[in-house]
Amino acid sequence: MANYKRIFIDGYRYYLTVVTHHRNPILIDNVDLLRDAFHLVKQDYIFSIDAIVILPDHFHMIILPERACDYPDIIKNIKRHFSRHCPAEFYQHVPQSVSRTKNGHKPIWQKRYYEHAIRDEQEYQALLDYIHYNPVKHRITDKPKKWKYSSFHKFVSVGAYAEDWCDYRDNINFENKFPI
Repeated sequence: MANYKRIFIDGYRYYLTVVTHHRNPILIDNVDLLRDAFHLVKQDYIFSIDAIVILPDHFHMIILPERACDYPDIIKNIKRHFSRHCPAEFYQHVPQSVSRTKNGHKPIWQKRYYEHAIRDEQEYQALLDYIHYNPVKHRITDKPKKWKYSSFHKFVSVGAYAEDWCDYRDNINFENKFPI
């Protein structure tokens, strides 16, 4: 992991996955706080969110930052605001290492996050599909349209998806389509 290098290319969209510490399912119970974090960060950084899904223990999104080098700070500040204001009752039972505790970290977020620079339209569409299918993949619902914490509804409203897209019962092998 020490040799990992992030890619910063202005004009590219980035697919990001951010996960809670020990996959603690606190995000839906605190979704308004997460929305506040996004709103506040948008005051300091210029970026658009093309697609997003929020699940109990993680979220996926595709963003287009004005400056590619800003996306790490965007994520850092979303996590920071959420962590500062999240009630202790949602994380106090979650174990963490002595070093994390010693460094003042709350057991709310995994230290790292996943990012990927989207290189072409085919990859972009596959990642949109992955994001919108994610609540079905995790068996939270059987249809994307039933999950309200998703940009799926926005895409349906502009005709990019049919409302009944990807009914789980009809798409048992759909998960194999995705690159991630």
